[in-house]
Amino acid sequence: MIPENVKKVLKRQHYSIVGKHSAVQVCMWTKKSLRDEGVCYKEQFYGIKSHLCCQMSPAVMWCPNRCLHCWRAIELTIDNELKGKVDSPKDIIDGCINAQKILLSGFKVDKNSKKKQLSKANMKKFKEAQEPMQFAISLSGEPMTYKYVGGLIEELRKRGKTSFLVTNGLYPNKISELEKKKQLPTQLYISVNAPNKEIYNKVHRSSKKDAWERLNKSLEIMAKLKGKTRTVFRMNLILDMNMTDLENYAKLIIKANPMFVEVKAFMCVGFANQRIAYNKMPYHEDIVDFSNKLLKFLPEYKVLDEKKESRVVLLGTSKEDMKIKPNEV
Repeated sequence: MIPENVKKVLKRQHYSIVGKHSAVQVCMWTKKSLRDEGVCYKEQFYGIKSHLCCQMSPAVMWCPNRCLHCWRAIELTIDNELKGKVDSPKDIIDGCINAQKILLSGFKVDKNSKKKQLSKANMKKFKEAQEPMQFAISLSGEPMTYKYVGGLIEELRKRGKTSFLVTNGLYPNKISELEKKKQLPTQLYISVNAPNKEIYNKVHRSSKKDAWERLNKSLEIMAKLKGKTRTVFRMNLILDMNMTDLENYAKLIIKANPMFVEVKAFMCVGFANQRIAYNKMPYHEDIVDFSNKLLKFLPEYKVLDEKKESRVVLLGTSKEDMKIKPNEV
């Protein structure tokens, strides 16, 4: 399903293609954690382990949006929807685990070898990483275009693994279906990168004419999921583009009533640097300032945590809810 020219681009970006339409890429923070050089903000905030995280997508080059800030080669998008015969959830998960093992193989230290060992990896962590326990379903593309995404989440839960699903919010019926079938992820993210329709259209360039309305419907559904899954309103902020109209951002947050709000800087990486200038990437200080101003419209929320290296601030109502509990897997 993935053309050869697209496969070449993905492989150059260190993606490992799984089956017909899925992919894995080892996150920088997974590598850092293996070397004991730090952890992802998601470990700091929520307690998942960076070295046990598998960053993947079941629809790596399928998405209805052409977002300016996306790090993937959106110019090579295969289609707006993933159609035809698709791989099973079990095959995707098994394939992702095997692909991750291969991608991490260079971290292994062979104590019996007489050659100089270049890896600085913690071997205890390396052994644990052979069986990832957290799946970040967010790498590239829109996961909701994979029709069995609920089955994927269900299979991960059966295996005792946590799942973070990041969606663009254009599939409200799919979110409702996940709720109805009890297939909600451990943590559901909706990316909201615009406070109004005008900026939304400029940033996301969606193929769906009713994209803004779909997003708002998804936020309404998210508000009803409290207690059924952990919910996050996720913002990617770009200087001089979408860091404005804070009151309307706040109205969207109130509509979604999420457990958490991640206020994060756009990162000028991958193909995004061909669309947006490097100087449009906010500093951490910009994110902190934006967050504090936003809180003036959100009296129930407060700053729970922040990670300067990732240029991200976490807003919420309770620090006690941050770490994932065993019953939330």
